[in-house]
Amino acid sequence: MTKRIIECVPNFSEGRNLSVIKKITDTIELVKGVKLLDVDPGHATNRTVVTFVGEPELVIEAAFQAIKKAAELIDMSKHSGEHPRFGATDVCPLVPVAGISMEETIEYAHQLGKRVGDELGIPVYAYEFAAFTEERKSLAFCRSGEYEALRDKLKRPEWKPDFGPATFVPKTGAIAIGARNFLVAYNINLNTTSTRRANAIAFDVREAGRVKREGNPVTGKMVKDENGEPVRIPGTLKKVRAIGWYIEEYGIAQISMNLTDLTVTPVHVAFDEVCRSAESRGIRVTGSELVGIMPLKYILDAGKYFLQKQNRSIGIPEREIIKIAVKSLGLDELQPFDPDKKIIEYMLDDKEEKKLVDLTARGFAEETASESIAPGGGSVSAYVGALGASLATMVANLSAHKRGWDERWEEFSEWAEKGMEIQERLLKLVDEDTQAFNNIMAAFGMPKGSDEEKAARSEAIQAATLNAMEVPLSVMETSLASFDVIRAMVEKGNPNSVTDAGVGALCARSAVLGAWMNVRINASGLTDESKKKELLARGDEIANQAVAMEKEIVSMVETRMS
Repeated sequence: MTKRIIECVPNFSEGRNLSVIKKITDTIELVKGVKLLDVDPGHATNRTVVTFVGEPELVIEAAFQAIKKAAELIDMSKHSGEHPRFGATDVCPLVPVAGISMEETIEYAHQLGKRVGDELGIPVYAYEFAAFTEERKSLAFCRSGEYEALRDKLKRPEWKPDFGPATFVPKTGAIAIGARNFLVAYNINLNTTSTRRANAIAFDVREAGRVKREGNPVTGKMVKDENGEPVRIPGTLKKVRAIGWYIEEYGIAQISMNLTDLTVTPVHVAFDEVCRSAESRGIRVTGSELVGIMPLKYILDAGKYFLQKQNRSIGIPEREIIKIAVKSLGLDELQPFDPDKKIIEYMLDDKEEKKLVDLTARGFAEETASESIAPGGGSVSAYVGALGASLATMVANLSAHKRGWDERWEEFSEWAEKGMEIQERLLKLVDEDTQAFNNIMAAFGMPKGSDEEKAARSEAIQAATLNAMEVPLSVMETSLASFDVIRAMVEKGNPNSVTDAGVGALCARSAVLGAWMNVRINASGLTDESKKKELLARGDEIANQAVAMEKEIVSMVETRMS
């Protein structure tokens, strides 16, 4: 299951007093599980943009505590700055990153807005995707008149806040809380020093396009509509802002872009469109630059896009797909591109947490052979199942790249993708099985002095025991699913690798039967007889299916070998 991650980018109306900013960001870092990614104060704007990420509930808690602290420390009646603003925490957008929909993110924005309004007494306007009315989708509309107009606005019925009181609080002002899609700053490098040429390309692609002119498209008279406004020729890319500029540091011109909705125009689409426009003007794109960070999904989408353009399988390891994206987009032209510092999910990884799957092959074997009870048969079963899926995936990728089979690359790429999904799930289960065992040990170690402690201990033991049955059952179900890929590779795959697929079948059967042993031995500790009967029946069915499938596939392998 994909971890649910959202990003929060609150803007605080303080950019000069670093002590105040530090106290606000400290409250964010006190929420365990939330990662502070960036703090960007601006002296002229007197505003600080903060970025942090984590699981939704934790992010909401961190955002609330930061808004509360800002309300204590910032006095809007004394604030001045170049940027539009109407509150101590001026704006607080939530952004879905992974494993969560926009609809769910909107619900979290509303939860945060209600809590801020109810508990802190701050007027809250819901904006962008979280808005309750069409006009309030615009942040500029919600903030119109800024702080100075807020006292009078709150007296008018049409400006009643979505959450909180319609009361002007001079110290805190108001806040806009919303939900929006992820946006990135992205620069594309050109083999020219001409800002004018770069701007021409930017005008070709940006959504706003260029002003329409009579005759000469650059010097001709501006065409205006009936209202006297300039008529524009739209660019080719939606949700894209762009200009051309010259970067003294690198000695090149760039297209500086803001991709305001990656679900509409992702990075690879913007890159290819700029390549087309540049080429038509005799200019070549030499690479690009990601400013800031990006969710994993969009860098993987880029890698898969370029692999598919090459008629190559996309069922390969995640890091290999990222490498293709980096090289295809030229993200490492100006400076090294480190996925661990540029991809949100990788930044959230706890590098200090020891995982079995991060060990070398020798390390895993030696850890298993040590005096420690875990990892044991359950984790080994999951790992063996992952190896079986890996072998099937290998055959699919070899088949996709086989000389003379070019027209079949998509067919085998799809099988390879399925194999990789199964492999990834089984690798996660390696550590989940060991954790399930550790949870049982922790439950048995709970205090049992009083009746309340005994009851809590008993409840924890039963919950841990049920989990210790469900995890190996997941290993069984996931390993069983790998037989579909294995059989397809024996039947249709590269004949030179048929025995590799056959070994995959042996691994899958071993994984199923090994995990089945764990399900049965842990069942003895479960007191819920109905649930026990249900899980054992399902496990028995999977085990029988696995034995039958392995026998059938091995027979097919023997036939193809003869």
